Amino acid sequence: SNFKKLFLSLQVYLFVCSQVLLQVEIYEIEGNIFRLKIDEASPLRARYKVPDVLIKEPTTKRLFISHKEAGILVLSSVNEDYKLQVTSNPFQVELQSKGETVMSMNSNGLLYFEHLQPPPSDRYKDLGLWQEKFGNFLDIKAHGPTSVGMDFSLHGYDHVYGIPQHTETLLLKNTSDGDAYRLYNLDIFGHKIHEKIGIYGSVPLLLAHKPNRTSGIFWLNSSETLVDISTKAVAEHTPSRSAAETAKQRAVPLTDVRWMSESGIIDVFLLMGPTAFDTFKQFAQLTGTQALPPLFSLGYHQCRWNYEDEQDVKAVDAGFDAHDIPYDVIWLDIEHTDGKRYFTWDKQKFQNPRKMQEHLRKKKRKLVVIVDPHIKVDPSYTLYAQAKEKGYFVKDRNGQDFEGISWPGPSCYPDFTNPEVRKWYADQFAFKTYKASTNILFVWNDMNEPSVFKGAELTMQKDAVHYNNWEHREVHNLYGFYQQMATAEGLIRRSSGKERPFVLTRSFFAGSQKYGAVWTGDNTADWSYLKISIPMLLTINMAGISFCGADVGGFIGDPEPELLVRWYQAGAYQPFFRGHSNMESKRREPWLFGEKNTQIIRRAIRERYVLLPYLYTLFYRAHTAAEPVMRSLWIEFPEKMETFDVENEYMLGKQVSYSLGFDLNIFEVVWKPFCPGFVFLQIPVFQRGGTVIPLKTTAGKSTEWMIDISYELHVALDTEACAIGELYIDDGHSFQYLHKKQFLYRKFTFCKNILSSSCIDESGQYHTTCVVERVIILGFGKHPTSVTASPKDGKKTEVVFTYDTKTSVLTLENIALSVDADWEICIS
Repeated sequence: SNFKKLFLSLQVYLFVCSQVLLQVEIYEIEGNIFRLKIDEASPLRARYKVPDVLIKEPTTKRLFISHKEAGILVLSSVNEDYKLQVTSNPFQVELQSKGETVMSMNSNGLLYFEHLQPPPSDRYKDLGLWQEKFGNFLDIKAHGPTSVGMDFSLHGYDHVYGIPQHTETLLLKNTSDGDAYRLYNLDIFGHKIHEKIGIYGSVPLLLAHKPNRTSGIFWLNSSETLVDISTKAVAEHTPSRSAAETAKQRAVPLTDVRWMSESGIIDVFLLMGPTAFDTFKQFAQLTGTQALPPLFSLGYHQCRWNYEDEQDVKAVDAGFDAHDIPYDVIWLDIEHTDGKRYFTWDKQKFQNPRKMQEHLRKKKRKLVVIVDPHIKVDPSYTLYAQAKEKGYFVKDRNGQDFEGISWPGPSCYPDFTNPEVRKWYADQFAFKTYKASTNILFVWNDMNEPSVFKGAELTMQKDAVHYNNWEHREVHNLYGFYQQMATAEGLIRRSSGKERPFVLTRSFFAGSQKYGAVWTGDNTADWSYLKISIPMLLTINMAGISFCGADVGGFIGDPEPELLVRWYQAGAYQPFFRGHSNMESKRREPWLFGEKNTQIIRRAIRERYVLLPYLYTLFYRAHTAAEPVMRSLWIEFPEKMETFDVENEYMLGKQVSYSLGFDLNIFEVVWKPFCPGFVFLQIPVFQRGGTVIPLKTTAGKSTEWMIDISYELHVALDTEACAIGELYIDDGHSFQYLHKKQFLYRKFTFCKNILSSSCIDESGQYHTTCVVERVIILGFGKHPTSVTASPKDGKKTEVVFTYDTKTSVLTLENIALSVDADWEICIS
């Protein structure tokens, strides 16, 4: 091997055989990130490198050689906190932090890299190399086998998480005795639980946690990927240990993670934390943060495959009002179109869709319609004809438009990897093009793995050909990512860049958080699916996508009333909140299960709406600071090992804990707090001591009805009788918060019996007439004698209060202090 020092990186050259040289590049990136790239030094043709996922080319930092000897090179960061020891034979890289080995690469010698080769004279005879059979399908590898892989050892770790999407436990399992975790986006109707097969989305990010550190591995590869995990106890590994010290070694955990991808290069980012929140920021620094959603999309969504016609839509809409249940959005599935032609309307069932939307607009509600990627083969269908003429469809290996079967029958698939196609697709959402669409219409991208009926594994063949002659095998996991990107851009462009989009996608990849929301797909109306939805959503949140949810009630089948009620209670405290059902399922609008169950569901949904100020603030934090909205307990309690595998309880932000437990034999639900530091609010929700939660005083018919409803603050005191919280406010729909700094970001602090409101970000300015009307202080130790309110530069006034000696709850009423002003409330 030949070592060559560069200004910003190290290049190492390796032989994978007697003739092929690999180039290894190692970079330090700002923010405690390291990057390792391995590619052929002189490939026969360029290998695929994933574009568009990284928000920019990362800024590198200077590494310097701190030690060099035969076959070993030690690189140090500028501040010398990190060292990389590179060994040439065998090739290994060891990453150390302040003398502690955190991670090592290729320590098990599992690096492999199938180099590009010229085709053999009769390549079709060797089915294992240049072609493979899957059932009746033949996959011809035009450039031969090109798989890559590498192993990583995580020292001191035995808790690893991430790599969504799987119907599995929060804590990733050893795969030594079974299947590897698979990352390959597939349409699996009625997916089973506790399986490692890939389903709708893939984010190749793995997190490892131990009490004093969180680290991450981001494997940037969009081809089919397998991840093997093995955890064991080994002798403690410390560099440069003396013989005497070696004799005293203790057993520590070690987790080996092996990544294997079908194609591409090795391009991996090592996220060094050291805290969980540091790793979230590091991943967001690479792939972007969660888009700030429009406020309406945090309300409740009512969906079914399918609401039949305009009269059905109006009846369901009226039903919510008649039963005093808030909701924001009604959804239309594929049957609303003219023969499954997207961007059209069924001429009989939806004769006047604009009038229907105007009816919803007057009710201050929105409409979401489905727009799948497949396009019906029909020369009279404008969308198909345009794409056909322009050559915008994915091709088969023979250069013809790839044709598969989906909902419309024979269909073609836009090549979203082509930026020109994405621009054309975005243009389809313009109001003049998408006839009878209005600015209250938003979009649902389904079936975009892509789903191909009667295809191999119900997806596109790997030897289909995309833009720049890349095979589908290279880009498969990016297909839905690109469709959502194009759709979101179309919704932004139709408003001349003024309005935030809402796009839900079923298929996703790293970076999808920039474009909207995801959901867990076709779940089943069964208690086990409610239970597994929590670790699935927690895992997706860890991977940077905070805006996620599971279909309330289960998409497939008919939930018993108790299950439906409990699912509404769970969904009300999850980021994306949608009830959805299959066309074979019985109707299940919230009022169809008897008055008692209607009351419980109504209460759960109304609790969601009252909580929206807090939830919207959490999304602002996700958008600006990459903090997940829905959090595993270990993220908030990183040193408490008893939390490391908890998956039936979680946090909304730092302040609210949700707890769920079943006895699956008798279907009883038992609610319990995580720890005594939480104050009970309502089943099954707890507020953390030391926090202030902003709420609305009551729910409205939809989010838009609630703009002028006053606020109340719930103050839960800690052991020091203190608390802190935040509130973010903007117009809820535009980009003015970004372009014009039109927002409020306030902080509420309770300390020494004074509750104060102050500004966090002075650059933001936004006027609201809303006031803080009520304050409820939980855990206040004694009956006060007086309470006074003092607006900044205003007159001190007496505040009406009540105190419950049994519960130690102090309630302050009729305060009427401006949300956008500084003030104090003094209790004596």
